[in-house]
Amino acid sequence: MKNKLFAKYVAIVIILISVGGCKLFKEPIRTENKTVPSSYHASLDTTNTALVIWRNYFTDKNLIALIDTALANNQELNITRQDIEIARNEVKAKKGEQLPYGGIQLGAGADKSGKYTWNGQSEHDWEKAESKPKYIGDFMISAVFSWELDIWKKLRNGKNAAVARYLASVEGKNFMVTNLISEIANSYYELIALDNQWEIIRKNIDIQQSALNIVKQQKDAARVTQLAVNRFEAQLLNTKNLQYEIQQQIVETENKLNFLTGRFPAPITRNDASFNTTVFDSIASGVPSQLLENRPDIRQAEQELAASKLDIKVAKANFFPTFRISASAGFQAFNPAVWFNPTSLLYNVFADMMAPLINRNAIVAGYKSSRAKQIQAVYKYEQTILKAFTEVQNELSGIDNYSKSFDTKSNEVEILTQSIAISDNLFKSARADYGEVLLTQREALESKMELIEIKKKQLNAEINVYKALGGGWR
Repeated sequence: MKNKLFAKYVAIVIILISVGGCKLFKEPIRTENKTVPSSYHASLDTTNTALVIWRNYFTDKNLIALIDTALANNQELNITRQDIEIARNEVKAKKGEQLPYGGIQLGAGADKSGKYTWNGQSEHDWEKAESKPKYIGDFMISAVFSWELDIWKKLRNGKNAAVARYLASVEGKNFMVTNLISEIANSYYELIALDNQWEIIRKNIDIQQSALNIVKQQKDAARVTQLAVNRFEAQLLNTKNLQYEIQQQIVETENKLNFLTGRFPAPITRNDASFNTTVFDSIASGVPSQLLENRPDIRQAEQELAASKLDIKVAKANFFPTFRISASAGFQAFNPAVWFNPTSLLYNVFADMMAPLINRNAIVAGYKSSRAKQIQAVYKYEQTILKAFTEVQNELSGIDNYSKSFDTKSNEVEILTQSIAISDNLFKSARADYGEVLLTQREALESKMELIEIKKKQLNAEINVYKALGGGWR
């Protein structure tokens, strides 16, 4: 009768505890929106450049060697690899929490109580005996066992959340690989672009030096004034000054590549002879829905979102009672000589339930925080998809516009290059003044430098669209 009454009270307590959290649980969990446009442009072709491995996308052997070195030595990437190891161990730890715990307990001690205590009276009886011990010993060895019953799947959901975060860390590493490869490729072609600009400046210095020598001769022949000489010399000095700025940019870009590859400053081997004719294979953008599978950052955000949903279940389980079984078995005696005597055997089995009843503010706050983090994860996931789609659109547009711009600027460079020789001949025959010669030289130099910049942007767009589509980590 008493057992039935006790069970009844326990059931009532559990029901009251469960009902206390129902109001919180009624709030719906926010779901993510995976909807994306059907295409980037009119084409619905699913062929996707993101599936091409980076060794086949990039053909420059020097660039491939740099990427290989970076994938092995880049410190940031190696740090991320350790994050994966940490996440893997967290999964093992969470899995261990689901299993029973067992151990060995060994203890030894002595006890001497005051005479006028209950224990002291017992010791007084010992003093009447022949052995007359000064204290009572206590020696014990036992095996202990403990197991939390995962009735509400709190431990299981905690382990699954750790697994999702482990998978997210793997995707995070893949996204870092993609970014690292694109950053090295962009920096490599930036370095080659600077080399080409430096070569253009060097050639223009020779042209302007030759023009200055002619003006000096004409000044000696009283055909021009010192003003013309000064103007030509000032333009030459200005062009010479540009080469120092380019040289500094070359040093910094080389060092950036060395840093990304995890090594100290050293010369970067590169092939800059064919920069203006460098092209990648045509880009196949596929359809936007493929971003959900190809982009590591989207897959990472998806796993983080899955983990946040499981965290809500774990936080919800904290409102319910925890059930645990504990047991121990061993030997205990006041004298080690009789330690393993059958009469010294001890054992116990105990089952307990602990449930939050009052002052549950911390549990409620933890649950609300887990819900807020889940909503935050939804927004991050949707933001990542939107960012990915926008990046692809921008880079596809960049490839098209920079290609057209390069063709247009190439025609301009060709015309201005011809104009340099024409203006020189007209100046020598006194049919043009020195101002037209200076202007033509400056415009030709600027247009050649701009042509290199446009080509660099075109290559950057082709590299970045490969990254934006989700290529590079395979």
